[in-house]
Amino acid sequence: MVKKTTIGSRIARALIWIVVTLMTLSCLLPLINMIAISFSGTNAVASNQVGLLPVDFTVSTYQKLLNDGQFWTSFWISVKRVVLGTLINMFFVISMAYPLSKSKLRFPAREIYIKIVIFAMLFSGGIIPLFMVVSKLHMVNTIWALVLPGAVPVFNVILMINFFKGVPASLDEAASIDGASPLTILLKIYLPVSLPALATVALFSIVYHWNDYFSGLLYMNKASLYPLQTYIQQLTVDITQITDSEQLKQLATMNNRSFNATKIVVSTIPLLLIYPFLQKYFVSGIVIGAVKE
Repeated sequence: MVKKTTIGSRIARALIWIVVTLMTLSCLLPLINMIAISFSGTNAVASNQVGLLPVDFTVSTYQKLLNDGQFWTSFWISVKRVVLGTLINMFFVISMAYPLSKSKLRFPAREIYIKIVIFAMLFSGGIIPLFMVVSKLHMVNTIWALVLPGAVPVFNVILMINFFKGVPASLDEAASIDGASPLTILLKIYLPVSLPALATVALFSIVYHWNDYFSGLLYMNKASLYPLQTYIQQLTVDITQITDSEQLKQLATMNNRSFNATKIVVSTIPLLLIYPFLQKYFVSGIVIGAVKE
């Protein structure tokens, strides 16, 4: 019986490894292919000769993208948006989740606010009313139009509420007996033990602010104010509008697929650099914050 169980467990473990390996390859191989295409020559890409390694290695698409002052301007706008937006998100998420995680006896109006939060997550006013509000507040063409409309991510609030509920009530009670204020309890007890959830929420905010391009299209009237993703999304070439022979010559050495692959590779680099530092907190933050006892 023990032998059969051991064989069965080995087979199950092998199947798990096979499935995980296939899922990993399904995520990595397209990215590797994109990197190879971005470094490949025009003819090789056009004839679908590029696999996992570059063919006719060239960096012309990167030179076209990186030798553009607007690219770096948009890059720094996105960096500022990520830093400012993440700080604002974390402040409001923590400030809202902490009182809502308390019992109804300690916060009688809790149920009312919870219903408002859930309603806001399920329904929205729409793009036109949102734009009208941003316009009336004179935030169009400013960095605030990119960060304030999404200042309170409701999903992250619910995640933090469930995580704060998992903190032992005895810690809260002991600190209260010792004379600690609610703010002191939050800063000294709840936040230090909530690093996995905080890292997860911060990662969600970073990814959202970095990948969002629609806000730039909606609230920015000048290309010089576009964040990086909006700028990359707008990098389309209309050959009918090109009359300069030198520009046509440069265009002839650049395949659209290569250029698009370059955009994807460049836009993913910052997130690939951030993920390893937050990875150890990500899974535990999701699991702990999603379980309510």
